[in-house]
Amino acid sequence: MQRLQMHSSLRCGAKTRSANPCKSPAMPNGRCRLHGGKSPGAPRGNSNAFKHGRYSAEAIAERRRFRNLLAEITKVIELVG
Repeated sequence: MQRLQMHSSLRCGAKTRSANPCKSPAMPNGRCRLHGGKSPGAPRGNSNAFKHGRYSAEAIAERRRFRNLLAEITKVIELVG
């Protein structure tokens, strides 16, 4: 019986949770699709990392402007009163 090419391909070999080597076929980087073979990493410009709400750049800048305005008003009140 002739072995198919997929049966003779390199194996991943990453250590599984059962401490045995992974038996899935490896991709060009030496690991299988489950252990890091398919993806080259996170996408550039990750839109899921967008900050919103209280800690967005706009919200921080607005609080800073408001804080400066309150400081100026306090100075004026101290001068008048």
